[in-house]
Amino acid sequence: MVQQQNVWQALCSRIRQSADNCGRNADDIALLAVSKQFPPEHIRRIYAFGQRRFGENYVQEARQKKNALSDIRDISWTLIGTLQKNKARIAAEIFDMVETIDDLTLALRLSDARSPEKAPLDILIQVNISEERQKSGVPAQDALALAHAVCDLPRLRWRGFMGISENHDDPTRQYAQFMRLRECFDRAVAENLAPNVLSMGMSADLDAAIRAGSTEVRIGSALFGARNY
Repeated sequence: MVQQQNVWQALCSRIRQSADNCGRNADDIALLAVSKQFPPEHIRRIYAFGQRRFGENYVQEARQKKNALSDIRDISWTLIGTLQKNKARIAAEIFDMVETIDDLTLALRLSDARSPEKAPLDILIQVNISEERQKSGVPAQDALALAHAVCDLPRLRWRGFMGISENHDDPTRQYAQFMRLRECFDRAVAENLAPNVLSMGMSADLDAAIRAGSTEVRIGSALFGARNY
């Protein structure tokens, strides 16, 4: 457990150093711990170090973990995987945020399914910043129109954008793709949509993402270790 705590602390230090390198305040950058494929006891350990936000890719897996950790009240659960429309009702029930909306129909289903007794479901729009055909996400030129539409839905709260860069080790290329998302964010600010979340950056491209303005980095294996699929 001590070794894992050292890993978590080193990751937090890396985020602070990356922010310092580009003149940003590290307090403006949240760490989302990607816990997919790791059992509840792993989450419990990371939670004990001070981590509160966890990201999951699969709805059923997340529901099982949330039930197993029901004694912990202040974990925030975020869906970062592709959401199938037939899972929208369950997702609206168990998650605090969904980061992968690229379709208005899906957003409508989430809004309809979210209980009025719960706080509005936080939503990010996923943008295909790498323009790869196999990647999910709305094209950058359509992101603002979808944001306006989602802002009108009653049980959702639109917070900003999420994007995934191309799997490439060139930081210049990574940065250019992240700046496409930053431009969407800046246009939304100019149109008074008041976004406050720009989710981009993982272990391999964290520095480029922070330099481009990321407010949330999504880290999994570098925090939990290698996954056993």
